[in-house]
Amino acid sequence: MTQDAIQNTTLTAPPAAPARLLFVDDEPAILNALKRIFRPQGYEIVTATSGAEGLELLEQKPVDLVLSDMRMPEMDGSRFLEQVFARWPDTKRILLTGYADASATIAAVNRGKIWSYVAKPWNDNELILAVQQALAHRQLMQENSRLTALTQKQNEELKTLNAGLEQKIAERTAALRTANADLHHSFLATVQVFSNLIELREGRLAGHSRRVADLARQLAERLGLDEAEQRTVLLAGLLHDIGKVGLSDKLLGRPFNALTPLEKAEVMRHPEKGQQLLLGVPQLADAARLIRHHHECMDGTGYPDQMGGLMIPLGSRILAVANDYDGLQAGTLTLAAHLPKDAQEIIVKQRGKRYDPTVVDAFMAMLAEAAPKQEIEVTVSAAELKPGMLLTRDLLHRDGYLLLPKGRVADAAAIAQLLHIEENDNQPLVIHIRRGSGPATLRGRAEEAPVRLVKEVQISAARLKEGMLLSRNLHHHEGYLLLARGNHVDEPIIRQLRDIEKASGKPFVIYIRMDDR
Repeated sequence: MTQDAIQNTTLTAPPAAPARLLFVDDEPAILNALKRIFRPQGYEIVTATSGAEGLELLEQKPVDLVLSDMRMPEMDGSRFLEQVFARWPDTKRILLTGYADASATIAAVNRGKIWSYVAKPWNDNELILAVQQALAHRQLMQENSRLTALTQKQNEELKTLNAGLEQKIAERTAALRTANADLHHSFLATVQVFSNLIELREGRLAGHSRRVADLARQLAERLGLDEAEQRTVLLAGLLHDIGKVGLSDKLLGRPFNALTPLEKAEVMRHPEKGQQLLLGVPQLADAARLIRHHHECMDGTGYPDQMGGLMIPLGSRILAVANDYDGLQAGTLTLAAHLPKDAQEIIVKQRGKRYDPTVVDAFMAMLAEAAPKQEIEVTVSAAELKPGMLLTRDLLHRDGYLLLPKGRVADAAAIAQLLHIEENDNQPLVIHIRRGSGPATLRGRAEEAPVRLVKEVQISAARLKEGMLLSRNLHHHEGYLLLARGNHVDEPIIRQLRDIEKASGKPFVIYIRMDDR
């Protein structure tokens, strides 16, 4: 294949055909009701009155999603969805149940690997939302597979080129890097879109996930995490509430402290659900682990696993502080919203109990340093916005979704789109920009300080002494980060590391600065 053929390979997905849905229920009236609900949505709909008929239809032509009743003669919904999963694993599966049979529902979850279940009688809007979310997740998985396959194909094409022609190798390498960069950017863009969908579900909390992600990434950078670990924290921040997509509007709209014990128990399952939703995306496996544990407490009283101390991944400890700081100000944790100063006092009061003391100290220092540097901002409309002006806040549409992120420098294309939005909505946008910003206001990247080489020595946890300084990041045997380089160890940390070694039967390899030995 020629160089031009590789360069012209497109990363754009082909136009998507309408999703094909299969409804299975032994009651024709139920099937007719479902068709009335979903036909206006533009889906292609097929129906079956039994599990056997549903399997025959799937053999003729697979579908994107199956919505099946639980109680049916001959083959119930659990057995039917189990066969669907075994033969068509990419098809999303939703269970429709009209009776309170916990064991049957659990069987459907375990054997049929269902996406979710909906109780009869259903709420039309909630049922439509469940189907839309399932289809969106399926599309995300397919797009990720398509882009990965495309990159693999380009790699194979590159290998067939003449290795002896240095110029061709350089050109193919450049094309491959471009494709990989596009793949990475497409993946991050897809995650951002999915994050926006979550926030649309949350309504008044629009922007929460993005603020948490940005704050957590800054905190991870301050604590010395490398770029890959910072990116994992960022992804976890964007998707940390993905497990809430199935919660009702009633639960999402009330502060956590105002919920009943049963409602709190339902909400407290969202970190585990969030991890389960992301397990099918290998690139998000590390972020999924952080999401599962971002509500654990240092004293072991958190959820879902009651982990404590260093057993909680460092990224989760970072996410806990960033998430609660924003939640306290938004009023999602307590009955009343708090000012930033009050939220900081609550965070500090829970230092060592709810939050990692090292993370809290770094967080407070980061806020203290940022306070004097707050940029003076002004508000403008889209008509007053000029190319080169720097946004100091996220720009959100009145419906809650993100238009432009904080830190974005306006250009002619973005301004034209904003003017079009204002015209269509017949309502001016309120855009916050840095005072005095204009053309050529992009700030250059700060010059990095020269790397200082230090002498280090490798020791075990048994030889650690209070005050020693870590010269490298320390990871758990399962791969997640426990302590970042630059941390001084104290007696509680040393005890926890020795306990972890004893429980796992595997010694740590710990690097410390030689002059601290």
